[in-house]
Formats: sequence, structure tokens, C-alpha cells
Amino acid sequence: MKQFYILIILLIAFAGVHAQSGKGKITGKVTDAITKAPVEYATIVIYLQGGKSPVNGTTTDLKGNFAVSGLPFGEYQLVIDFIGYKHTTVEHVIISELKGTVVLNKIQLTSSQKQLKDVNITAQKSTVENKIDKLVFNVGNDLVAQSGVATDILKKVPMVSVDIDGNVELLGNPGVKFLINGKPSSMFGASLADALQSIPSSQIKSVEVITSPGAKSDASGSAGIINIILKDNNVKGYNGSINLSGGTRLQNASVNLNVRTTNFGVNAFFSGNETLRSKTLGSRNRNNISGDTAMQNQFQNATGYTTRQGYQSGLRMDWDITKTDNLSASFSYHHFSNDKETVTNQEDQSFQNGITGSDLFSVRNSNTTFGENAFDFSVDYKKTFKTKGQELDISYNSSFNRNTGNFYQKQDYLNSSASSFGSIGDNPGHDHDNEVTIDYAQPIAGEVWLETGAKAQIQNITTASSVNTYNPALNSFVFDPLQSNGFDYGRHLYAYYVSVTFPLFKFFDVKAGLRDEYTITTIANANVPDYNLLSPSLVFSHKLDKTQSIKISYSKRIERPDFEDLNPFVNFSDPYNISYGNPLLLPEIGNNVELGYNHSADNGVNFNVTAIYRHNGNDVKQYTFIQDSVLEAGGRYYKNVYSQTRANVGSEVTWGLNLSGSIPITSKFIVRPNIFVSQRRITVVLPGVSPFVMGYECRLNLNAAYEFKNDYAAEAFVNYNTPRTQLQGKNSSFVAYSFAFRKQFWNKKASIGLTANVPFNEYVNQTSTVTQAAPKYSYQYSIRQVPFRSFGITLGYRFGKLEFKKDKEKDNLQQPSLPDQN
Repeated sequence: MKQFYILIILLIAFAGVHAQSGKGKITGKVTDAITKAPVEYATIVIYLQGGKSPVNGTTTDLKGNFAVSGLPFGEYQLVIDFIGYKHTTVEHVIISELKGTVVLNKIQLTSSQKQLKDVNITAQKSTVENKIDKLVFNVGNDLVAQSGVATDILKKVPMVSVDIDGNVELLGNPGVKFLINGKPSSMFGASLADALQSIPSSQIKSVEVITSPGAKSDASGSAGIINIILKDNNVKGYNGSINLSGGTRLQNASVNLNVRTTNFGVNAFFSGNETLRSKTLGSRNRNNISGDTAMQNQFQNATGYTTRQGYQSGLRMDWDITKTDNLSASFSYHHFSNDKETVTNQEDQSFQNGITGSDLFSVRNSNTTFGENAFDFSVDYKKTFKTKGQELDISYNSSFNRNTGNFYQKQDYLNSSASSFGSIGDNPGHDHDNEVTIDYAQPIAGEVWLETGAKAQIQNITTASSVNTYNPALNSFVFDPLQSNGFDYGRHLYAYYVSVTFPLFKFFDVKAGLRDEYTITTIANANVPDYNLLSPSLVFSHKLDKTQSIKISYSKRIERPDFEDLNPFVNFSDPYNISYGNPLLLPEIGNNVELGYNHSADNGVNFNVTAIYRHNGNDVKQYTFIQDSVLEAGGRYYKNVYSQTRANVGSEVTWGLNLSGSIPITSKFIVRPNIFVSQRRITVVLPGVSPFVMGYECRLNLNAAYEFKNDYAAEAFVNYNTPRTQLQGKNSSFVAYSFAFRKQFWNKKASIGLTANVPFNEYVNQTSTVTQAAPKYSYQYSIRQVPFRSFGITLGYRFGKLEFKKDKEKDNLQQPSLPDQN
């Protein structure tokens, strides 16, 4: 099968090469005159010199390159155009027998915006950019997120949803692969929600959403990839920014500094935040029925207090050794921790034939803490060649994570002589991840492009758990060797890919690829079979005109069970809600199909429609079942215990439609709506669960921004999630509002902002039903009140001195603007 896929790709590529034959050819590269970055999808129109009717044309690719073949010998004129840039004309391009191929190496586009005094007024990037292979959300244009964290930003990104606990889904699928600056990080390994809430939004430049990654990207993440881009700057000179924010719920601080000479640049940053002590209320009612006569009820009311801290720092360097050799390196350190204290009042009732058998009251005090220290290091080498587009990239990444976890729980009865019980424990761990990647790109002929590469990744995780259980006779906690354990986990991943980009029938731009990933997983005292995955990807795109494009794509993805999913040891920190991993889990396989339409007009209107179909085989979900009694290793029995684990529940099919846009009502007033609706159907093969689970979901958010006179700006954001059907229950709907205000002064170098987050309701209702073999039945209903309401103030200042650059074609001076400031 693997050879068949490769043969098909090579045959299609050959057809693309053959179609490009002709008498002459013009190739070139289009870049931004200031940043030197490639301008993708710029329009190239070719005229006979002095003619008024175009004879041919094309658009630039993702690297700014273009090629037009089949041109008769003669003299031509090229007109290059793209939104936000001035029209550029290249005159007297001659194709002859002596020179059948003309290479235009340096076509530079200048901004269409005017200059005012010594400040370069550049066109501001759209907040949402829809590109052929990804969606980009530019954080610098967002006011509401100015005092928040990464989670607050993700709530506003099209196609992304975030639940009350900070868990992230992409187009309704939680299987998301997170990257920082395009690279994996061990900071996401232990607690994704905590990691995202420890990154201040002022440190983030943009968020890239890739729902159909190509063969060059890892196949992991059944939903796709979210890449968080941190702030930096590549313009000669120095610049930086300082941001401070304080509020009723969150405090942030960040500092960025960039220094660059002609061929060497350094970026340093430090940021930190703290979520202040916040109160969470919760209640849970459980009803367990056995036959027609026996029933047990449990009522819990809990009050919890949570604090969270985090900070990170890093250094990035970039060195142009020669015109064709570049070396870059980065090092970063990330720390976050949280602490949660909870007091739970509990009542346990039992009935037999309608008569009360017992009615016990108890109180349970618990505390959990978690801390993580993550180190990331990377070195990248890039080699370019004389042939435009021919590149070699070699990358080494290393991540090291050290984390600690502690818990305490003790339950005392109030109206019974029953003995108190409880446990304490600590759970240190280490995670070490190394990977080497080699990528090579080679133009073949005309607009045909070949990419290939390989990757090796080695990950090792070690964790230990030391547990002491409460001994009433000694009135102390005693080491329990039966609950204490160690767990070693290793994964080796080896991958190779090939990808070809080419035009087809002079109508489609096609990118076809195949990635092969071989996985070796080792777990102490368990045998996990090795497995291989062939992951094909295919994208057809067509540009209707300079403002409209369509695409259809297919990709095969994998969601591998992680360390926490496989760890078989039981977590007894809450003895009535125990959890453990499943070492027999199979990887989840996703087949994703997307059909998209994008419209980007000169007047700033941006509109995108994406329809999705996704099928997940070996679907992995959390599964809960009830046990009449569970014997803790300490020798105590707990009755009616809810046990949670991960299981391959069956398969899941999702149909969905996402609509997003940016609409300038006036030059000062912009509205950004986003709607995602979906239907999903889960076919279940587990006992005690309905064989079919189906539900409809909708996520709606609306952002409105207005720029007033004298550098004042305001913004409002509303987010609504409908009730969500789960495997064994349902979550209630949720509505929240956010407002922001900003004033810039000192020539826009300084700013002050105010933010407010106001939920419509702070209660989130959750229901679950768990059924065993008849006649056992269990029903659970829970309510949580979470602290979303908050107010904050933000101060920002940016500084720098950037070198003027001279545009030789226009003979005028332009000065780059300072980086975007939240």
C-alpha cells in the first residue's frame, strides 16, 4: 500500500511536469521591500510590451516564487499586484533563443500606505488571515485579550473552542497538537490547561490553526495543529516592549527586547502571571438503584480555593553566516504551579423497601498541588542554493520537564463512630524528549515542487508515587507499599515523508504527500505492540480571482495514547472518584475531509466558510462505570465508587460547518463573527452505554471593535456555547461577555487599557448516567460555580530605534514601524 501511494504521487507529478513545456519561461520571486519576507498569492499578469490585453498570468506560491511557461519568444511587461501594496511593473522582459528562461530574482513590493513625517504608516494586518494551508489569528489587533492569557486568546480564534476547565477543542475534536514557534514543548505534557493559562497574551504574536496539515508536519493530533507564535522582530536596529496588567482575578507582566545588526539578531523575553486566590463552589447528587428495593443516595457540597502562578523566560539568536547559510538557536525556561484546597460536606443514605437503613454525615478536607519546570532548547541550520527554492533544513530540539505533585485527603464522620480515613502522597516525574528533523525542498520544473525529509524522536518519562494512608489507631499516616509505585514510559518515533506541489489542468494547485511513521512504545510490566502509520494528505486549491479561492483537502491523522492515558496505577486522591490509565489503549485514527471557500476583498472584508467531515476509528474517550465497593490498598472499603479510565469506545463521525469573517462596517468599526455548528454520532461498543450517542452543538462568538478619535479604541466580545452531549451525559450551555478599552499616547508608544469579563451565568451544570448490567442503574447530577467575573487594567510601553531602509526603485526612505502592542 505504501508503494502504491508513492507511485500515484510520482505519476501525478510527472503529469504536472509534462504539462509545463513551452518555448520560453519567466520565473521570479516577490518579496516585501521592507521585511524581505515572501509575498504569497501575489498576482502576476503578463502583457506583450506595449499591449493592453494580458497573454498569461499566475500567482506566487507560499515562498513568493512564481513561474510562467509556454511563452512565445518576444518582449513582455509584468504587472505584480497584491492587497496592501503598490502596483509594481517590470518592463522589457525579453525571451529569445539565446535566453529561453528569464529569472527575475528581486521583485519587491512597497506598502500602499502613505508616510506621515518620520513615521511609516503601514497597513495593519487583519486580525484573522485565511491562508491556503492555515488560519492565522493576529493577537496584536485584539483589545479584549490584552490583560489575559493564552486561553483567553484561543476562545476568540475561529474553529477553536475552550470549555470551563480550559480544555481546548479544534472543530469539536480534543485531539490537538500544540506547538510553540513551530516546535513541540514538554511544557504541554503534564497539564495542557495549566500551561496555556500560564502564558500571558502580551507575549503572543499570533496563533496559527492548521486543520489539514501536510506530509511535512507530524501526523499526531487527530484534530490538527495549533501553533502559538511568540513575539520577536527581524528588522535591523533595536526595539522592545513592556506590558503590565493587574486585576481582580489575574496579574500579568512581560518584557521583550530585540536587537539586530545586518546579519545577527537576538531576542530576549521574560513574562509571568498569577491567578489570584479564587473560590469555586460545587455540588453533586448521585442515585444508585439495584432492583426494585435497594437504593443508595450520596449528596456532596464542596467549596474550593485555587491559586495559579507561572513565569517563563527565553533567548533566541539568529545568524546569517553567509548569504546562503543561516544558523539559529533558542533556549527557554517555563515554570507553572497550582494549589487547590477543598472542603466537601457529604451525606450517604441507604434505603431498603423504602425504609432508611443509614444516614451518615461526613466532611472531607483535601489539598492538591502541582508544579512543573520545563526547559526547551533548539538549534536550526538552513542552507539555500543557487536554484531558487532549493533549501536544506536541519533541526535539533530537546525538551526536559521536571514536575512534582502532592495530595492530601482525610474524611471524618460527624454522626457515626466509624473511623476516619485518608491518604497523602507525592508524585515526582521527569520527561525528556529529543528529536532530529531534516527537510529538503527542490524545484523540479516550472511550478512543480518536491519536498522530502525525515525525523527521529525519542521520549522517556519516569514517575514515582509514594503514598501514606491514615491509621486511626496511631492517628498518623503510615507508608503504604501497595499504593506506592513507579512507572517508566518510553516512545521512539521514526518518520519519513515526501510531498509534491504542482499545477493541474491549469486550474488547480495541488499538494500531495505521504508520511510514514513507525512507533515503538515501552511500558514497564506491559507489552505494547509496535505499529506503523501511512498518513496521506492531499490539497486541491483554485484561485477564482485575486479576492476569492476554494480548496478541498484530505488528511489522515493519529492520536497516540499519552503517558497519562496508559499509566495503570489507581489515583485514590478522591476515594469516591478514582481514576487510572489503560495500557491496552489503541491509537485513535482520524480521516478528515474539508471543503473551504475564502473571500478577501480590497475593502477589508474577509469571509471564510469551511465544511468538515471527520471519522475517528478506535475513538478514545473517558469512560466511567460504578463499582459497588472498592478495596483500597490500605484495607478500607468504599461503596458506590465511580471509576474513570480511558477506553477505545468505538467510532465517531462528525459533520460540521464553520463560518468566520471580518467585516468593516466603516473605516473605524469592524465586526468579526464566528459560528461553528456540528453533528456527531458515536457508535459505542462498551457495556452499560447506549450503542449510539448523537448530539448537535453550536458555538457562536461575536467581536466588535471601534477606533475613536485621539487614539482611543474600544472592543466587545460575546461567546455562547450550546449544551454539549458527552458519551455518558451532557454539559449545560454557557454565555460570557468581555469588554475592553484602550488609549494610546506618546506617538502610540504607550497605552493604558481596561478590561472586564462578565459571564451571563457562573453556574455550569453537568449530568451523567452510568448503567451496569441490569438491574443496576446510576444517575449523577452536578453543578459548579466558577470564577469568570473579573476586571483589570493594563499598561504598555514600546521603545526602539529601527534603521531607515532605502527603496532603490522609488528612491524614498521608509522606516519600519515598531512591533504591534497589545
